[in-house]
Formats: sequence, structure tokens, C-alpha cells
Amino acid sequence: MNERSTTLKAKYIAIEGVIGAGKTTLARAIHRRFGGLLVLEQHEENPFLPDFYRDRERYAFQTQMFFLLSRWRQQQDLTQFDIFNEKIIADYLFAKDRIFAAINLNDKELDLYEKLYESIEKTVIKPDLVVYLQSPVQKLMYNIKLRARNYEKDITEEYITELAQAYNQFFYQYDSSNLIIVNCANLDFVKNNEQLEKLLNFIEQEHQGKVFFQI
Repeated sequence: MNERSTTLKAKYIAIEGVIGAGKTTLARAIHRRFGGLLVLEQHEENPFLPDFYRDRERYAFQTQMFFLLSRWRQQQDLTQFDIFNEKIIADYLFAKDRIFAAINLNDKELDLYEKLYESIEKTVIKPDLVVYLQSPVQKLMYNIKLRARNYEKDITEEYITELAQAYNQFFYQYDSSNLIIVNCANLDFVKNNEQLEKLLNFIEQEHQGKVFFQI
């Protein structure tokens, strides 16, 4: 483990943001700095995802249910983890699943989804710090195209815009954990190491409620 891991105030950090925001990249950077358990979402395991981006209406329910249950199974493993003596760094927040469900499912599908979600959400450990990477739509689209994942080639700007609006509304109301909202408009923690260091140093501190980080 990294010897600096004990300086990180939060025990369980979840990184969030719209597709292409850099969640996994930042989660890996935090893990390299502070150590702990790294929990990464496995998008490529969802067999319905490529079809969903081609035909949202037809494949939304299958895609959403697969994500909900696979994320829940992954979260159950964390209940066996000694969170009091170790850190957890995740590149997603379990509660974000509802954002996608709300914009992708029809009323009947959403009603069934919500019943299942409410029955399993109680067993999920909540992070004590969430880092929300708030990025402009054009930057998100650029990042999606740059990483060139085959199953993301049919993602539209309209869909990313809809997601960005839903994410902003979700985190405007979010109060289940301490929250850092990171303005990524002028932030490049991939290529600019100085900016990354400033962000990591900010995340390292103790935060209460909702705070903002901006370059």
C-alpha cells in the first residue's frame, strides 16, 4: 500500500460524472496516490450495451437491469471489506443507476425497476465522499471519440446532453454523502500533472457538505 494512504480523510470515495468525464482515470490516480481497494465498473460485461446505443427504446430495460444487478453484486463484495482500516476508491456511485433508469425507461419499466432498486439499495454501503466531475458536453463527446470504445461509437450528442442535465439535477439535490463538484471545463488531469496534483490535494482534505473545486 502507498505509505500516504493514511492521510486521506475519506474512507470510501466514489467518483461520478457523465460518460467520458474521466471517472476511471481519476479513480486510478487516487488509488495510485493513496492505495486501498480500487473498484471499477465493468461496462464491457453488459451484453446489451452496444444494442442499446443503436436502439435505446428497444434495449433500455435489458441494459438497465443488467447494470443494476451487476453493480449490486459488486457492491455486496464491499460489505466483507474492512472499511475502518482500509480505503475504497470506486469509479461509480451505486445511486447513479437511477439517473439512467429515469431517462431511458418507460413508465411501466421504471415502476418495476424502482421496486427492485428499493429492495436492494438498502444493502449497499454509501460512500462518505463523492467527487462529481462536471464537464461540458463538447468535452465529453471529444473524450468519448478519443478513447474509441467500439460499443460507444453510436452514442449521440443528444443523449450526452440529456445525461448531463440529469446528472446536474441529481447532484444539485444530492445530500447522502459529502460532495465535491469539480468544474472540468478548464481542467485536464490526464495531461496536466500540476492540475492533477491540485485536485488530489483537495480530495485529500476533510470536507463537509457540498464544496466546489475549480481551476
